[in-house]
Amino acid sequence: MSITQILFWVLTAMAIGSSLMMITRKNPVYSVLWLIMTFFAISGHYLLMNAQFLFIVNLIVYTGAIMVLFLYVLMLIDLRHDTEPRKNKWLKFAGAVAGGCLLLVIVAALKDSDIKSNVVQTGEGDIGLIANLGKALFNEYVVPFEISSILFLSAMVGAVVIGKKE
Repeated sequence: MSITQILFWVLTAMAIGSSLMMITRKNPVYSVLWLIMTFFAISGHYLLMNAQFLFIVNLIVYTGAIMVLFLYVLMLIDLRHDTEPRKNKWLKFAGAVAGGCLLLVIVAALKDSDIKSNVVQTGEGDIGLIANLGKALFNEYVVPFEISSILFLSAMVGAVVIGKKE
């Protein structure tokens, strides 16, 4: 067993364990912290697959920005149990039945898929390298890239103009 396989299984166990901890916690702040841990494990999988761009984007955007924003929102709202409405038993049962039906649909859809022949290249290849992405972005897609940058710039200027107080 190579170090890549050992890292894969450690990251997989960490992702599954932290995601199970996330959905079983009653405190939403702890759930968000476990979700951040899950994102770290998924980022490790991206790094093992030699997809550095997805690794960095997952760390910066999801773990660094969105989850921290969720954590701040959860810390700012009032989460007392006496203000929480009581849920009906039938509503909980309907949610469990709907979740079970969704699980059956997913299993039925993936039953005949050809997953076994698709093997991920770990640590090999150059598909996910940032240099190749940059070359493709600035050679083949330079016009759409520049148009989107102008769009983002105009959106930022518009947000500053709207947000500016007189």
